[in-house]
Amino acid sequence: MVERILGIFFYGLLITDAWHAYTKIVCARQTCMAHLFRKIRHFIKEFPQYGSIMRFFLKLKRIIREGEKLQKARSTMGEEAFQRRLGLLKKRLSELLAWQNPNPVLKELIAKVRRQEPYILTFVEYPNAPSHNNYAEYIIKKGILKRKVSGGSRSEKGARAYACLQSIAQTCHLRNISFHHFLKTTLIHYLRTGNPMSLAEYEAQFHQQEWKLAA
Repeated sequence: MVERILGIFFYGLLITDAWHAYTKIVCARQTCMAHLFRKIRHFIKEFPQYGSIMRFFLKLKRIIREGEKLQKARSTMGEEAFQRRLGLLKKRLSELLAWQNPNPVLKELIAKVRRQEPYILTFVEYPNAPSHNNYAEYIIKKGILKRKVSGGSRSEKGARAYACLQSIAQTCHLRNISFHHFLKTTLIHYLRTGNPMSLAEYEAQFHQQEWKLAA
């Protein structure tokens, strides 16, 4: 399913949870640190007697915060200085994962984090890239709430149609386009030509009209 939607090659930074299916995609990958931190907080809650888990958590969060600062400061420093500081951050992460004499619970936790090590600081090298995919989860929230209220679609065809509409609606939202106006325009275009209007065509037409009004 992931390959069918994204293709084998994904051009850009793919921010994901630890779902194994994403490993089949050839791309730059960033682990969602919000998911990872949530797992660590679960360990902290379940095993409050182990203070080392909290210390590990705080040290990892500090590395991510410094990664965010370094990402923002990249434009004001030379590339050589940026790469050197990024290298130091990666070294600190490796040293953190080499925790000496961890208790059995922390050892299990470190093993989970170590599997994601190559993808924890990827975001630093991409301007404005977040270290989490919370925003992606937020924009599909409407669809999730609708599914909970209605009980979901009764057929695969219905589910696919609703998913397509939600995808178009959220794309319109991100591009500051009225979804209802686009839907009306593309349906009229379909009735006249037999083909729906794409978002790219709609944007081109919309911007052309704006330019004429401004003139």
